[in-house]
Amino acid sequence: IPNWTSDVRLEGKTAIVTGANVGIGKETAKDLAGRARVILACRDMTKGEQAARDIMREVKGAKVVAKLLDLADTKSICQFAENIYNEMALHYLINNAGVAICPHGITVDGYETQFGVNHLHFFLTYLLLDLLKHSAPAKVINLSSTTHNMGKIQFDDLSGEKAYHPLKAYAQSKLANVLFTRELAKRTEGVMAYAVDPGPVNTEILRHVMRPLASIAKTFSFLIKTPAEGASTTIYCVVTPENQLLTGGYYDCAIAESCKAGQDDGTALKLWAVSCHLLGIRWR
Repeated sequence: IPNWTSDVRLEGKTAIVTGANVGIGKETAKDLAGRARVILACRDMTKGEQAARDIMREVKGAKVVAKLLDLADTKSICQFAENIYNEMALHYLINNAGVAICPHGITVDGYETQFGVNHLHFFLTYLLLDLLKHSAPAKVINLSSTTHNMGKIQFDDLSGEKAYHPLKAYAQSKLANVLFTRELAKRTEGVMAYAVDPGPVNTEILRHVMRPLASIAKTFSFLIKTPAEGASTTIYCVVTPENQLLTGGYYDCAIAESCKAGQDDGTALKLWAVSCHLLGIRWR
């Protein structure tokens, strides 16, 4: 439902939106800024502060602040989380930032870039969970994609060292978002978790795909959503009362169904254990 809207106010609530300086993240932050206080978590502070100024100019009475967060560096994630603990409360964590279908790369900590950046929101959520619980009811919203249907968690080659295919690595990371959401929902009381599919959206994230496919993209442009339309499912999950949503569910402006692999509790549990091991954390 691309034109879904709501006038729900979230007075006194605070939301974090990762990757909020551009695309779906910026549109999500802009919408929420008319309802709540918003922290823009951005890798590029120049762009982050510009986005904050844009939003404050466009949204009357917006309370917005930009903070540094580089998801390709666990040290940066730790520093960001430490900084956030100065906040009195945190009600919504929107794990929106991501990279898509890019050439093989490695994060600061040695993870394949798409798995590291897209899935290791896991670590950010872990670090902020106590604050979310303290602020309950709270929500964690993980941006996935229809592409998760093509995904398979390659436990023996998570970093793509044996074989790397940009689309397969992206699909794996998006399936990981769905499985993480499913397992998180089982483990956290008072904190609801949702995976959302924004649909095909024309944003910077697709720069590695759209340029070579520009003519095809033009032909099918009527199928491509604007970033504001892409943000609508995230907003839907933020403003809809908890008792009307299924925690652990997969949403596309309504409850939808993830693929079979996205409903595999065994894989979800194994991914949880492997993620904890990679990060050196104990998350029961």
